[in-house]
Amino acid sequence: MKTALITGVTGQDGSYLADLLVEKGYRVVGMVRRASTENFERIAHLRDRMELRQADLLDQLSLIEIVRAVAPDEIYNLAAMSFVPTSWAQPVLTAEFDAVGVTRLLEAVRLVAPQVRFYQASSSEMFGAQAVESPQRESTPFYPRSPYGVAKVYAHHITVNYRESYGIFACSGILFNHESPRRGREFVTRKVTDGVARIAAGLANELRLGNLEAKRDWGFAGDYVEAMWLMLQQPGPDDYVVATGESHAVRELVEIAFRRLGRDWKQHVVEDPALTRPAEVDLLIGDAAKARRVLGWQPKVGFAALVEMMVDADRTRYGG
Repeated sequence: MKTALITGVTGQDGSYLADLLVEKGYRVVGMVRRASTENFERIAHLRDRMELRQADLLDQLSLIEIVRAVAPDEIYNLAAMSFVPTSWAQPVLTAEFDAVGVTRLLEAVRLVAPQVRFYQASSSEMFGAQAVESPQRESTPFYPRSPYGVAKVYAHHITVNYRESYGIFACSGILFNHESPRRGREFVTRKVTDGVARIAAGLANELRLGNLEAKRDWGFAGDYVEAMWLMLQQPGPDDYVVATGESHAVRELVEIAFRRLGRDWKQHVVEDPALTRPAEVDLLIGDAAKARRVLGWQPKVGFAALVEMMVDADRTRYGG
């Protein structure tokens, strides 16, 4: 039985990855931060089939201790300050978690378990504004447009550095946007699907959004965690873009979501300039040819099906 340590296990990706690894027969250990209030909603169905241990990306000693105690075969670092708009309000804390925190975890691996296979959650936000090529692939230069993207670029390069300097089996998955019914309500996809469900239930009449023309490459989180696992099963470590290769505007997301519940989005959606980012990334689209070729990975859930899945789940939450 292999042992996997997952940081950020209570998040969207962490919960889907835990589902996958439990199903594959792993001993799954989730790393959680000490908090006065705990939210285990996304992993409630797994609590009797996995372990939870406390540690913190801000505390080097706790990371050393958890790696030593758990003795994992694989580590998946999914913990992060992941909501891009918040990174402008808290840029220093974002850097501590998303950049320096990754270094602390890699140091723990180097000191305690250099044989571990390590996965780092990189992000399409690293490519940022007006990438020199589209779609973006592993070799596309980075030009981050947010403190979050900047921190992720550091984390990506420090992961490569530890791989090349110390021979650690360290991979980075450059994942483009991936969503699900477990997505936080602060993210635009879930904000839309939750909003239309509230409107259909008579709990609201208006949905305020920022830039409707921003385009993203959106996939299903359940598909993307399989790519994470596949990376750590290869003979050697490498970095991979994980994406659908399709780009959709926020406007399309809105249209599909409202149409699912028989509503006219134009009667309910208000474009609010206050919700636009200080530095917008207008278009991101990924080229996952390497992941398809080397890992044998491909997305299974299409964009419209993903949006409808999320709308249906939110409607059910409101008694629909």
